[in-house]
Amino acid sequence: MKIWYTPIVAVVFFVVFSCNSKADKKEEKAIKTVEKIPELKLTIDTVRIAKFYENYPKLEKFKGDVTSLYQKNKSTQLWQDNKGVVEFGNTLFNQYKNLDQEGLKANYPYKEELNSVFENNPTKKLSKEDTDLLLSNLYYYYAEKVYAGFDEKTSISLEWLLPRKKFNYQVLSDSIFKKSTILDDKKKKMFSQYYKLRDALKEYREIEKNGGWKTIEADEDYKALKVGDSSNVVAQIRERLFVTKDLKEDNKSAVCDTTLMKAMKNYEVRHGYTPKNTILLEHINDLNIPVSERIKTIIANMERCRWIDPELEKGQKYIEVNIPEFKLYIVEDGKIAFVSPVVVGRAMTKTVIFSGMMSNIVFSPYWNVPPSIIKSEIKPGMAKDKNYLQKKNLEWNNGAVRQLPGKNNSLGLVKFLFPNSSNIYLHDTPSKSLFERESRAFSHGCVRVAKPRELAIELLKVDPQWNPARIDKAMHAGKESWYTLKKKVPVYIGYFTAWVDREGNLNFYKDIYGRDESLIKLLTEE
Repeated sequence: MKIWYTPIVAVVFFVVFSCNSKADKKEEKAIKTVEKIPELKLTIDTVRIAKFYENYPKLEKFKGDVTSLYQKNKSTQLWQDNKGVVEFGNTLFNQYKNLDQEGLKANYPYKEELNSVFENNPTKKLSKEDTDLLLSNLYYYYAEKVYAGFDEKTSISLEWLLPRKKFNYQVLSDSIFKKSTILDDKKKKMFSQYYKLRDALKEYREIEKNGGWKTIEADEDYKALKVGDSSNVVAQIRERLFVTKDLKEDNKSAVCDTTLMKAMKNYEVRHGYTPKNTILLEHINDLNIPVSERIKTIIANMERCRWIDPELEKGQKYIEVNIPEFKLYIVEDGKIAFVSPVVVGRAMTKTVIFSGMMSNIVFSPYWNVPPSIIKSEIKPGMAKDKNYLQKKNLEWNNGAVRQLPGKNNSLGLVKFLFPNSSNIYLHDTPSKSLFERESRAFSHGCVRVAKPRELAIELLKVDPQWNPARIDKAMHAGKESWYTLKKKVPVYIGYFTAWVDREGNLNFYKDIYGRDESLIKLLTEE
């Protein structure tokens, strides 16, 4: 069976009530908080491995591969850091759970123990050593399931998907350009973004070799600059923007003119900001991020490209969502056909990478309330107010609670389904104000779409019976109805903090979930 999407990508998230402002502020603060925990260092040698297989004999067939894997990595952990399981481990586990969707049975011999690693089950608490070994065995189990005829050639290819231990980032980035590496094997095609980022990396390495850029020195009493203002800081900004070609010429002027402001707006767009008519201190701080850090970010995102099957791009039409960019795209015949802002998961309920095939659109949907919300919000509300369900447009349904269709439904007027083991989907929302925010990580993991009507129109334009008028009628019918797409549409939800767009511009986005740090640590020396 041909699998079009990346071998190790997935997402787990849940749909919930819209967030209140106090919770939003708490989440924004949590995103900015960096927890200081001692670095995790485990020793996983042959003795530890032997003991593991005494306790998990059904995995014995992978012992040789696993032992070799840890020997290559100096007997240190692969899948964990001081914050827990790393990005590689989460994506591997989530894709394993989707094996059933591809007609491949997900019968890992120790399901309960494996689930406990990700579900934080206190009754099945594993040691960190066993956790790491369990995931290494899952890796080979998954490879065996997906790649029939697993051989040495396949093994070499799959090693690029493993967490790799630290390299000096300069050596690593230089090696990327060597023709002798597997990366340049003409028979090995990568997701096209990989090569675009590689070109960008080359440019930034040249900037670094030429001395990088100077730190802009802004006083503590710095005030936002606007056109017409004069300041020594202006000349520094001008010099900085010239280095990255946002500004074509550096005339050394200390006066903020329209040319400089236009260049600054271009920089803001490329770095995930909403363009403004002033240069704020947060923009100065962003400009001051060293070129060495930008290089590490590029390398980390090149690594993420290895997890995406290039077959994705061969489809005539597919949907892509970049979480840190807060945007959804429809790409058709290699060109962008549709763009919409999105709201993604909060720091505590992250939206992670996922791929699937969209098959249905549901108009005027019910919202089936998750049990956790019934317990934490619905039942306490009912205890205080006997008319709580009616006021919230909710009803009991076969022992569960659901919200009736309508404009105030938490899913809005339409949702877009791509069947998967985690019940993931895109949807409308009545909370439109959040789309006006610059940073839009406010949901409990769901992906809310700012232009759901337009998305439905774009997806149904191939069916002449479903014109915009009929779509509008279905969305406002107040009665749930389903439409099955005549041709399924691939969906890819990714996490890229560096991305080269189709105009060739290198963009950087805020690392809203703090994932880059863990990934960069696996690839570079501190």
